[in-house]
Amino acid sequence: MSTKRIGVLALQGDVREHVAILETLDCSVSEVKTLAALQAIDGLVIPGGESTTIYKLSEIFGLYQPIKDVIAEGLPVFGTCAGLIMLSSEIVNSASGQKPFGGIDAVVERNAFGNQNDSFEIDLNVKGIDHPIHAAFIRAPIIASVGPAAEVIATLPDGRIVGVRQGNAMGISFHPEMVGEAAVHELFLRSIG
Repeated sequence: MSTKRIGVLALQGDVREHVAILETLDCSVSEVKTLAALQAIDGLVIPGGESTTIYKLSEIFGLYQPIKDVIAEGLPVFGTCAGLIMLSSEIVNSASGQKPFGGIDAVVERNAFGNQNDSFEIDLNVKGIDHPIHAAFIRAPIIASVGPAAEVIATLPDGRIVGVRQGNAMGISFHPEMVGEAAVHELFLRSIG
């Protein structure tokens, strides 16, 4: 069996943390900054960071439409925090002109938990993982609503949705990579044929 080639979108955000987690798993990891790099992968991780900056840089580097297209064509993709925002179908409180890549029929609200001082960590259950995982919420978005094609995979104890999956696309509000938690990345890798 050949090794899965996973790209981490490396325009902005916590790229190194995702690369470090993925390197502990059974895959080949590369940073995606060019169209050639995008075309050479079996799956894409969109990291947390600033979704407006990720959007703007994807336009500047000529990657916005190609990423949107490969997601629509079924490339497995996993987004954390800002990555979730970029995978949504609609962004609440979006910056002027900001557009998502799409892939998940969900409305996502940016910075729903407040500022950096409102960050927190919690153990969560994620559908498809047989044990609670540790997650960090840092200026995190919330999934305000989910369309019929998407499946909720994680909620907070109060019922707010923080994880969703649709076909080959998965997005979460939190950062498992910031606390060394590999189980969600493993779940994503299992989805890649």
